[in-house]
Amino acid sequence: MAKGDTGQGAGARQAAWEFFGAELKRRREAAGLTQSELGHRVFVSGGYIGQFEQAVRKPQLDVAVRIDEVLQTDGLFERMWRKLISDSPVADYFAAASELETLARKICEFAPTLVPGLLQTAAYARAVVLAGNAFASDDYVDEKVAGRMERARLLNDPARPVYWAILHEHLLRLPVGGPEAMAEQLEHILALARSRRILIQVLPTSAGAYPLMGRMLTLMEFEDAPPTAYTEAVYSGNLLDDPALVKRVQETYDLLRAAALPPDASLTLIESAAKDHRQCTRTT
Repeated sequence: MAKGDTGQGAGARQAAWEFFGAELKRRREAAGLTQSELGHRVFVSGGYIGQFEQAVRKPQLDVAVRIDEVLQTDGLFERMWRKLISDSPVADYFAAASELETLARKICEFAPTLVPGLLQTAAYARAVVLAGNAFASDDYVDEKVAGRMERARLLNDPARPVYWAILHEHLLRLPVGGPEAMAEQLEHILALARSRRILIQVLPTSAGAYPLMGRMLTLMEFEDAPPTAYTEAVYSGNLLDDPALVKRVQETYDLLRAAALPPDASLTLIESAAKDHRQCTRTT
């Protein structure tokens, strides 16, 4: 892959999902089912079936399996789903959570050390990828960065989910990619917040100890499914769907909200940190 071709992989994956959707529509119509009828049988709305067919949204694996059962397609949609996920530029352990992002109506994140992937700029993402892959080829790095930028497009979608993030002040000060890249990253977050596409709060260092010390967290809510939580450790991810456990995680997130600065004060702090990084670029 050449430097200028970083979008080709994402484009090919989108074309594959469009084929998935077209095949779903063809098989559904052959079975004489409306979108609503198929949705009822696989426990999602008819509107979601329409979005699957248009490749606007991507189904979860269990939905793909149920579609195979209802349409009697001998595992076709499960196999296509697994192939598309295995070709995904995101880490294997994050693949399922990445697909759920596209289905969520609300996403809440807590980030203690790194800017969440949905908010990252290309320069910031490149620095993060390189930090964990010192011997990676340019092609590998380009593909990972392009994949992250493709994910970030979710926040530009007219049907985007409500997005609320709590960032620890520590990550505002860490010059990932250097002062200029970090200033650009923080300015990007400010632009998203000021255009009311996201809501941001900062947990200040003055808050001291806090729940989930050092652990990132993502909470996702859906129209037609129970909420889910995702946490990450070293080269592993944990997708939680037990209702009692998810409720406990949601209560923990509420404690983080209570300890964080109000949105206006948070943006003021982010703006100050961005200016500090800009000042560093002028003095070096």
